Amino acid sequence: MTTGATLTAVGRPLPRVDGRAKVTGSGRYAAEYTLPGTVYAALVGARTACGRVIGIDTRAAENAGGVLAVLTHRNLPRVAAPPHLLPSLAGHAAPGESFFPMQDDAVHYFGQPVGMVIADSYERAQFAARQVHVDYERSPSVTTLEEGRDQAYEPEAIFAGFLPARSVRGDVEAGFRAATQRLDATYHFAANHHNPIEPSATTAVWDGDRLTLYDATQGIVASQSTVAALLGIPPSKVRVRAPYVGGGFGCKAMIWPHVTLAAMAARHVRRPVKLALTREQMFTSCGHREEQEQRIELGATDEGRLTALRHHKLSLTSPFDDWAEPSLSIASQAYACPHYEGVYRLIRGNTMTPTFTRGPGETTGMYAMECLMDELAHRIGVDPVQLRLRNHAQSDPQSGHPWSSDGAEECYRRGAARFDWHSRNPEPRSQRDGNWLIGKGMATAGYPVFFPLQPQRARARLYADGFAVVQAGTQEFGTGSATAMTQVAADGLGIPVENVRFEYGDTDLPNVAATVGSAGAGMISAAVHTAATTLRDQMIEQAIADPASPLHQADPAAVVVRDGRMELPDRPGSVESYRDLMQRHFMTDMDALGSWSPPPPDVPYGLATFGAQFAEVAVDPDLGVVRVRRMVGAFAPGRILNASTARSQVMGGMLWGIGQALLEGTVVDTRDGRWANASLGEYLVPVNADAPDVDIEFVEVPDTVVNPLGVKGLGEVGMVGAAAAIANAVFHATGYRARELPIRVEHLLADTRWSP
Repeated sequence: MTTGATLTAVGRPLPRVDGRAKVTGSGRYAAEYTLPGTVYAALVGARTACGRVIGIDTRAAENAGGVLAVLTHRNLPRVAAPPHLLPSLAGHAAPGESFFPMQDDAVHYFGQPVGMVIADSYERAQFAARQVHVDYERSPSVTTLEEGRDQAYEPEAIFAGFLPARSVRGDVEAGFRAATQRLDATYHFAANHHNPIEPSATTAVWDGDRLTLYDATQGIVASQSTVAALLGIPPSKVRVRAPYVGGGFGCKAMIWPHVTLAAMAARHVRRPVKLALTREQMFTSCGHREEQEQRIELGATDEGRLTALRHHKLSLTSPFDDWAEPSLSIASQAYACPHYEGVYRLIRGNTMTPTFTRGPGETTGMYAMECLMDELAHRIGVDPVQLRLRNHAQSDPQSGHPWSSDGAEECYRRGAARFDWHSRNPEPRSQRDGNWLIGKGMATAGYPVFFPLQPQRARARLYADGFAVVQAGTQEFGTGSATAMTQVAADGLGIPVENVRFEYGDTDLPNVAATVGSAGAGMISAAVHTAATTLRDQMIEQAIADPASPLHQADPAAVVVRDGRMELPDRPGSVESYRDLMQRHFMTDMDALGSWSPPPPDVPYGLATFGAQFAEVAVDPDLGVVRVRRMVGAFAPGRILNASTARSQVMGGMLWGIGQALLEGTVVDTRDGRWANASLGEYLVPVNADAPDVDIEFVEVPDTVVNPLGVKGLGEVGMVGAAAAIANAVFHATGYRARELPIRVEHLLADTRWSP
């Protein structure tokens, strides 16, 4: 912490600064920017999974009312560079896949854009898009793991090339030989889709050679850089605005083709173009969590101490990218197991490239790990909480480095106490409430701490009236970051929070990276804190250099700022307000640019956020219906910036865990590669009727490594372990071990071990 810092706003449960705009409808989203002369684009998606376009009849569409143009691979301009070359061409480019549609006649997946209609109204564009007739030469496709199992391969790297496909420590076979208990289980996970409230949309307008995009994105700089590189223009010619974004969860982290297609359409018709994806197109246009299978083998002593862990994952990727979410990372770090082997294998399928989905990898990998840990606890007769305490890694078992901060053991203890865990009878089927079977389960939560690759910047400007404006080129997609950053800025400057306005959502502001991987709060707060404290220190320096100031020649380190007043606590009466100092020097304002450089990738610490999840379920033995009655979570995410928005974030993740465990799964029709339930009527998500009582506790652990305020991030850790806790509770209630997600009524009724 730098000179004079006091934290009076940070941590408080302040109301959201954007709350009024959202509830009154005055906050505008990407699809709500209707500029003079705006026209509308609609995409035509391929109706086959694999093949090529052998004919397109656009005459009916072109003759439909209000149609300005129909673009296909025959007349759409070529992009300036293939997407897979963009990272080397533009440092912050983030294409969702190394493929751009409508550049040739090839079809790689169902729903791939093969045409685009531009008309004078949304309805006319959608109608005309349905009039485009496309003929295909179909080829055999691979759309499920079973169809491509014999084609599996081990890539060199996964996760956009950031992680190796194989990780080993110790001697896993020696570890298994030392084990007296050995478990082996295979888990299958259905594909998942994000389904934010706001479907992705882009409004594009050209002013000469300058492009402005109103985009639903988790990274305005990524949108700017990606579109500029694809169009072959300098990023300085592209401005991206995203003041309000209606949820992302990962599907708006990467930049998908529709953003650039909107810009290309606007340039073609020389008018502003609005392209809003339909709900069905959200299933084929913005990535997904891939269908996957995980086999995990565990060796342990009779006391439950882990000796070996082998974790292999098989998943479906696209024809052009080696993508797999990193399911094995936290599962390999959570426990002190000396011998480990983790391997990713892929199958190239006819699907678009998968992408980040909330808690990418950790949600599935920790499900497998935590269900098998529960199975071990039951086999050897050890309490599941005690088993995890017994195996908790006091340092990162992969690197051997100490954790930058931990808190896991305290989370186990506090969560168990709040849940009244220790009153639980460990015997399955031992508790009933009327006809309902009652079960209680728990699991570990964990998520890596990620750092951006580049410095993060923010600007702070203080006015002579005591008010301040703080700016950062980030975006707010429902997480509460604008509110939290207002609090950080207020404390950094030492002024009341109501005197701060935080401006964001525009690439014309100082740039920060995309808010992904739960890194947003840490990196944005670091930049805002640095800008605010730099400006505060400038004001202190000016005061102590001013002979007319009560602080003249004071030690800067001794000056404390509160409520816009600089003072020396040990010298009564030595007080100077920002306002008086600036007015005396005829200053209308003063500003500072703050830049925070993240720690290097080889920082000698283990970096993770830990927690503990607890769930109680009721299962109807006649119908196989599972109801989650209550959930308790305890988490150690470093410093909490806003207690209210932090709780909302974690609660959202825990409730999404209900979806992962019991409801969410996208089903593919193997005849044509179509997602068969591509709507909110058939893709089931938790609703208010599914929501149980949720109790959350934060264990604040100091962390001097991750950033100036010790913020580790918590947007995704709330989902990790939630599904496993529910599944373990289902076992406790029924004796049924869930090896497939989501757990369906059919699974329970078909299991003769427990059904009546």
